[in-house]
Parts: sequence; C-alpha cells; structure tokens
Amino acid sequence: MLKSILIVTIAVLNLNSVETAYEEYLDYATVEHGVVSEELATTWATPAMTGHDYLIMQPASEAPVYLRFVENPPVDGYAPMTTHGWNSTELLVQDPDAMAERLADSPFKIIGGPKDLWNAPDAPRAMQAIGPGNEVVYLTRNVDFEINTPIDRMFIMVVAGPSMDDMSAFYRDRLGLEVGEATPFQITGITNAQGLPEETTYPLAVATVSPEFLLELDEYPPSAPPRPIAEGHLPPGIAMVSFEVTDLDALDVDWRAAPQSIDGFPYDGRRVGVTLGGAGEWIELIEAGD
Repeated sequence: MLKSILIVTIAVLNLNSVETAYEEYLDYATVEHGVVSEELATTWATPAMTGHDYLIMQPASEAPVYLRFVENPPVDGYAPMTTHGWNSTELLVQDPDAMAERLADSPFKIIGGPKDLWNAPDAPRAMQAIGPGNEVVYLTRNVDFEINTPIDRMFIMVVAGPSMDDMSAFYRDRLGLEVGEATPFQITGITNAQGLPEETTYPLAVATVSPEFLLELDEYPPSAPPRPIAEGHLPPGIAMVSFEVTDLDALDVDWRAAPQSIDGFPYDGRRVGVTLGGAGEWIELIEAGD
C-alpha cells in the first residue's frame, strides 16, 4: 500500500529563521515558496491554515524527499518529545561527530551528542538536536544506507503514543506495513524531556515502509498527554508525514475530509487525503501518479 515517504510537514513560527538555518547548517535548498490553498486546507480539515505561508526544502543530494515548513502560531503546553504524535525526523549523515562540531554554534540546540546506538562495530551512530522551529532532528550515520553528501534525506520518522499495540495494529492492519516486535530501550532524549528517571525504558518497534524508509514506534508512559492542537490548525512541532500510496480507495481508514485532487508542487494534481494513526498522528496519503 505505502510506497515511500515524500514530505515531513513541520509547523513553525517564523519561516525566515528556519530557512536560513537549514540552508547554512544542513545544506538544504528551498524548492518552493507558497501559501496554503483553500483546497489543501479543506483536505487537511484545517480551515484556519488557509493563506498561511509555507516553504519546501530538499537535501543537497536532490533526493525527492522534502521538509515542508508551514507558519503556525505556537500552542501552549507543547514541548518536543513530550506528547503523542510525530516526535523526531531522522536524517542520514556521513559523520555525526563532524555535524556536532558544525552545529555547536548554530540555531540548532544539541540535546544528545554523537554516540553509537548499541555496542557493535557497524552500529548506527547518531546525535540529536532541536531546530529553530522547536523540532527534533536526529542526524544518523547508518552503514545500511549509502549517501554521497555530508547530509542527506530523511529516512526514519519517529512516532510516539500511549499504546504500542494500537500503533502497531494501525500500521500493520490499516496500512499494510511489516511491524517488528517491540523491545525496551533507554532513550535519553525522551527521559530528559519528560523529566523521568534515568533508568526508564520505552517499548520500541520498527515498521518498514520500503527499503529506503522506516518508522520508529515509541510507547510513552501514561504521564505523556496527547498533543495540544489549536482549533482549525495543524498540530505544533512535526505536524504530519506524507506517504505515497498506490490507491487511496483501497485503504480502510477514516478521512479527516474527503480526498481530492490538489494542484501544485509536490502533489501535481494527484488525490490527497489525511487520516489519523494509532497515536493520533496526522498522516497525509498521496495517490501515486501513472
């Protein structure tokens, strides 16, 4: 059903500061400026977003995987890695240690220095930062993915919710993904953000979208709340993830609004619909073209 991930949509207060930071420190380039059309806002079921400015950025490799930043007012009670929904965007990099040096004096606040994710010669090595839009970004070297630029595309999206069973069932049964067994992990960034004991563990599972894209499912403790959302707006932080699908009509999901064709980049007239995942995360589904 799902073919790939196309877009990560991030709600931010100021586009200019975000654009400059991603250009200067992550080598991303802007490929589109625009405003949210009435048709798109209707598809999202977010009438208050009509007319909001956005920009779309692409990695230096020119991989067709985009970050879309949309201006959206901040919401009281939101902080990164503390609520249900999309919580982190993971980008491929060649050298996390070099990235830590590069970001040391930048609009990106480092919240986790480079380290191997487990004890093995070829283990992924990653660092974490909070970007200028209050979004969490992981920068990861993974030998299973070959890249030719220092910083490349998104390859993992991290979603969190109160029930691993609900999240796994949604991606497995509704969207047809293979979901692995959950394993307890210590995740320092979450523990620090939520003020939990250092030894806290979180059930973590991986869902495979395609050979190029994965989803990480994290189960948060009962103390973590749903994400607060202003009426008619996108969620704050990492608001939505867009997947390419073969056929919208074949999906057994509940739409926020009836899917419709959307003009303009990157939809190009294809049908688009938005649904909610097992943790309340917003999922945009874009029908593949001919």
